[in-house]
Amino acid sequence: MTSPPSKPYPAQWEDVADLRVFRTTTPEWEKLIGWRADMLKRGWKLLRVASEGTEMVAVFGRTKGDRSAP
Repeated sequence: MTSPPSKPYPAQWEDVADLRVFRTTTPEWEKLIGWRADMLKRGWKLLRVASEGTEMVAVFGRTKGDRSAP
């Protein structure tokens, strides 16, 4: 059994924001451009982009006070 990947953000972020993590392979990182555009339309901000092994990881967040937004 493999362990789940570690969270690509500090634990305290969960206290103040709703978070979404997107993962893709490095050759397909262009998908991040589309994810970012879609998430921005919905009030989310791109907080972090990182490389974990063969994956690209994007973390989007929205403060918990903004939950009423679509």
